[in-house]
Parts: sequence; structure tokens; C-alpha cells
Amino acid sequence: MKVEKLITYLREERWPSIWCAGCGNGIVLKAFLQAIDDLKLNRERIAVVSGIGCSSRATGYIDFNTLHTLHGRAIAFATGVKLARPDFHVAVLGGDGDILAIGGNHFIHACRRNIDITIIIFNNMIYGMTGGQNSPTTPLEKRASTTPYGNIEKPFDTVKLAIAAGATYVARATVYHYPLLVKYITKALQHKGTAVVEAVTNCHTYYGRYNNIANPADMLEYFKKNSIMLEKAKTMSEEELKDKIIIGEFHQEIRPDYLELYREVVAKALEEE
Repeated sequence: MKVEKLITYLREERWPSIWCAGCGNGIVLKAFLQAIDDLKLNRERIAVVSGIGCSSRATGYIDFNTLHTLHGRAIAFATGVKLARPDFHVAVLGGDGDILAIGGNHFIHACRRNIDITIIIFNNMIYGMTGGQNSPTTPLEKRASTTPYGNIEKPFDTVKLAIAAGATYVARATVYHYPLLVKYITKALQHKGTAVVEAVTNCHTYYGRYNNIANPADMLEYFKKNSIMLEKAKTMSEEELKDKIIIGEFHQEIRPDYLELYREVVAKALEEE
């Protein structure tokens, strides 16, 4: 995508962003915008919803129908938007803390309902905006401001959680693997049902600094060296996969989305009047 075309999707008066230099959030946002541009979607029929956190500030920077909502409640708002405007593409942009911690219940039930929204999780494995606390995805033994001696809480595997809850498209890539990220977000936007894309990104300011990877380029190099494509991972042992990031498309199925089923219920109710 040419820079000139990218700029047309931005609210230029809101820039520069609050993101730290080298933050991976900009890469995820660009991948999202490139996917929209590749699909030639009408921006007047796109709604982008976020909650609270570094990544959630993305809605303020892009020129679509956007909602910057309450902490953890982005998916609840997105559900309402989709029910009110089923003709819209509705996307949620949020961090691992916002979506999987305080917003975890909404995430599970959106997947269970298979409502037709795209959820992009910026997973930097830490709370970046509020001081570097450990999040639901902080790896075991890794440090954060609240776990100076190493995290002892088993982290969520976002992909497994999404599949178990009922999401019908689930994929993961890192910000180093930009073409894959664009590909998966493109497919997620086209998918009918709850689509989840986990974008593993870098917060070198907090996660990196606490774990001896304070340079953003070093974090990208870490993603490069420690990411394994799903098909290859299937041939490797649990020991070989320790501390690795498995990337790829994990799940895709077709089943009725929530709106289809809701319309059927409405039709039955009208018949009985």
C-alpha cells in the first residue's frame, strides 16, 4: 500500500500517536488498513470499536465510524452495533488485557454466539498503558511490574480459548510476519461469524525492558527466531515447542451466525402474532 493511500484512512489531526517509537501497534493497525484497502470495503459501512489501553487508541487515529468505549466493553458495544446495522463490517481492536481480562466474559460469549464481528487482539503480553503489570497472556516466569520475580500464573493460549468458546475463524501471527497478518485479517473480515486474529506485538518499553529485550528491533528478531508455523509445529515435541510462538490459521468452520438465528426467531414470533 502506498503511503499516500494509507494516509486517506487516517485522521491526520490526531497524529502523532501516543505510541512509543518502535511500538508494534502501528504495524497491526497498518495491516488492518491494508486488508480493508485490498478488499475495497466502503469505509462508510465499517465500524471499528475499542476499549481502553494503548492499542485501543487506534480508533481515534482512523477515519471510520469509530467508538472508543469503556475498559473491557468493546465487544459488548460491537455486538450492539452489529445488531443495529447488520450491513456493517464491525471490527474490535483491543489489547490482551482489555479483551481477555476485564473483557474476557464478553469475548467468550461473542465466540459462543458466533456473532459476525472481527476481533483483532494486540497481544503484547503486558499492560502497556497503566504501568507494565502482568496480563492474562504474560508467559510463565517473565517479569512485569507486578511480577518482579517472574510470573507464576499460567497464561491464556488465546487461540485455544477462542476455539473452545466457539469462534469460527481463528488465526495468529506476529508483527514480524506482516504479510501473514494482512492475510489473516483479510480473511477474518470476509468471514461470516466470529473471527479472531491474535497479533503478537512488541511492548519493548515495559515487557521488553523487564525481560532484557528493550530494543524494538531485538523484539522483532525474537519473534522471527521463536515463531513456528502451525504445520511444522504439528511435527514437533512439546519440549521443542517450549517458549515458541505457533503462528498460522488454527480453525475455520461455517455455521449460522447469531444474526441469522436471531432473524429466524423474529420471523417465528411474527408468524404467531
